Formats: sequence, C-alpha cells, structure tokens
Amino acid sequence: MRKLVGSGSHLENTIGFSRACKIGNQISVSGTAPLENGKTVFIGDLYKQTRYCLNLSIKAIEEAGGSAQDIIRTRIMLTDIQAWEQAAAAHGELFCDIRPACTLVEVKGFINPEWLVETEIDAVVAEV
Repeated sequence: MRKLVGSGSHLENTIGFSRACKIGNQISVSGTAPLENGKTVFIGDLYKQTRYCLNLSIKAIEEAGGSAQDIIRTRIMLTDIQAWEQAAAAHGELFCDIRPACTLVEVKGFINPEWLVETEIDAVVAEV
C-alpha cells in the first residue's frame, strides 16, 4: 500500500511529487527546503534553515506513520560546503542519539537563491 504525505505546495501536481511517500515499512522524504507558506524562512541563517528542514521532514515521517527513531539516512545539500559545521550542529542536536547515516554535499544552487540548504531523509519503520 502506498501512502502519500503532501507538502501543501501548489507545485505538487505540476511536478508530480509528495513531501513523503511510504510503501510497506519504508518512508522517503523529498528534498525539503526552508519554506513556510511559500516563503523562505531564516534567510541567511544556515543553522536555522537546516534545523527547520529536518523538523519538517520528521513531521512528514510522523504523518506517514513513522518516528524520528526510524530514520536511517539523512542527506544535507549545501550551497557553501565551507559552512558545513552550522548544518552539522543542527543535525547533531536532532540526531545525536539516533545516528543515521548522513551525507553532506555541496550543490551549485537551488530553485530559490535564499535557500542555503535542502535535506532528504529515509526511514524504515520497525516491524511490530
């Protein structure tokens, strides 16, 4: 069974995406930007943007029937890899006990230049 969690974006149908998709016990969360009601939040603050994106993703996992404890992989994409420690600090605060596989990479840019980060998360819900 396929369960979709929406982001509320007006582009979901145009692009053909969901915030998260769950099939069986696996949940994947799409690239998550620092957006609230279509507007960039925490402009210029990588730490706060990262934390915001990760929290949005955790919320989507919860809506799909999982929890933060089910997260097995995170991906953090940055426009400036030199600032990786700010993103890592936000990640560490949320995941220091869970310790999923984590990748930080630099990208050329995002759709909106105000975004300093986008995140992706994968989870596997424990079988009960």
